[in-house]
Amino acid sequence: MAQISQRVRYVKSTDGTKLAWADAGSGPPLVRAANWLTHLEYDWESPVWRHWMEFLCSNFRFIRYDERGGGMTDRAVNDLSLDRWVEDLEAVVGAAGISEPFGLLGISQGSAACIAFAVKHPELVSRLVIYGGYARGPFRRDDQKKEQMYRAMIDLIQVGWADRNPSFRQVFTSRFVPDATDEQLDWFNDLCKVTTEGEIAARLLSARGEVYVEHLLGQVTCPTLVLHARGDEVVPVMEGRIIAAGIPKAEYVELDSRNHVLLSQEPAWARFCEEVEQFFGLGRAAGSKDPAFSELTQRERQILALITEGRSNAEIADQLSISDKTVRNHVSNIFNKLGVWSRAQAIVFARDRGFDLS
Repeated sequence: MAQISQRVRYVKSTDGTKLAWADAGSGPPLVRAANWLTHLEYDWESPVWRHWMEFLCSNFRFIRYDERGGGMTDRAVNDLSLDRWVEDLEAVVGAAGISEPFGLLGISQGSAACIAFAVKHPELVSRLVIYGGYARGPFRRDDQKKEQMYRAMIDLIQVGWADRNPSFRQVFTSRFVPDATDEQLDWFNDLCKVTTEGEIAARLLSARGEVYVEHLLGQVTCPTLVLHARGDEVVPVMEGRIIAAGIPKAEYVELDSRNHVLLSQEPAWARFCEEVEQFFGLGRAAGSKDPAFSELTQRERQILALITEGRSNAEIADQLSISDKTVRNHVSNIFNKLGVWSRAQAIVFARDRGFDLS
């Protein structure tokens, strides 16, 4: 797979914190607010985050940054409040030089910063996507038992985060990706150590506990897509439903998954990609008038066109800067939607019906 080129730069937030940010890909701008456990360079190697990068960079000029206290951003910071998160997002948007209304992506606690930003700057946000988000932190949900469990997790992190034995971190990380392979779980455990230190991780989690933007939901005016994994153990699905119910005319999609971070091998990831493509107007066929192709997403149409040219999966992956596995998943979806069983059948089907990508 060809490596997607990214540029890492720094910008100072209002309190002087140096934020590491990067952009990659081409297309309409999409800004992801900072979320838990990211590293601008390490994420590209990670089987937990790499497929997110590939998908988003193949459809957008994807702009992201590491949160204060983690990744390549300054870690020695005092203020971890929501107000600072919003100021950090403002700083990155300014540094990116975006000259048009842009899409905004909030994952997990990043959703709170996105909601606050969209209310504060309605003229800047064209569309808002929230995945696994919450408007109420664990300390603001009036659930004493779960709050106690959350505080116990913070205590555990302070004690065992840096321990060589990964069992301390695995108690934490296994809740994020319960269906992960051993390789994915090992990477996620390592990601914990790479992105921040135990004391800072505990402070970051404490700050998330105090998040509250439920009162702002009714003031969001941009088109909004809310997605949530039905079995999410980190952020209960009810929190996603609260956001969707509170934002006027928000679209809501529940995904059949237990993972807080969607994994490349699960059907819920393919569903997430299709929903995002459709929400941004990238997902339905403009190339062929035949209704047989109407269910293909933009990416699937690109791959079908390359199949008709006789390209192999490896060649397609290289040209589109995605992994071989991602290509295989798309090819399987194409076959299912067209009702064919092989590449030869797909080629004949496409040519007989006048498939045209243009």
